[in-house]
Amino acid sequence: MLNQGARSILSASRARACQTSRPYATTKRTVTTLKNHKYTAHATAAGQGRNGEVKSDDETPFTLRLAMPKAMGGKGDGQNPEQLFAMGYASCYLGALQMMAGKTGKKDAARNAVIHASVHLGEAEGLGGFGLAVDIKVEGVEDEELIQAGHEACPYSRALKHGAVVNVSKL
Repeated sequence: MLNQGARSILSASRARACQTSRPYATTKRTVTTLKNHKYTAHATAAGQGRNGEVKSDDETPFTLRLAMPKAMGGKGDGQNPEQLFAMGYASCYLGALQMMAGKTGKKDAARNAVIHASVHLGEAEGLGGFGLAVDIKVEGVEDEELIQAGHEACPYSRALKHGAVVNVSKL
């Protein structure tokens, strides 16, 4: 069951869709679909969401205590989802950049690469609720084509650019 805030966001987005000449239900968008699953990560969140805990139940399980960042009124005494997303994105992009460097014969060009990812959480303009924005900065690589090739190959970049299939259901 949706809470009042979620119902308001959903109602507002439906109203906006009806006011446009191209409702979101009929907007054409390429969504990344998978032919197969090479690896699946599993995580479970419990407690009070951003002030709860999240654990990975994979080959090497670990648990993190989550805490609302100070900038959002919390104590900032734990990790938050944006930190985890930034860490995952930075490492994924670095791997994609290095892979493309190898494929294009430019392995040395990415040897000293360092990726800085900033994930911003804020009010989603025109949608209500929250949204994300990401800044990726590549250090140690001068080749712009290689940087772009890394971006095109990175699964995180693809998911944000093209969308991803997200299935939500009851357990």
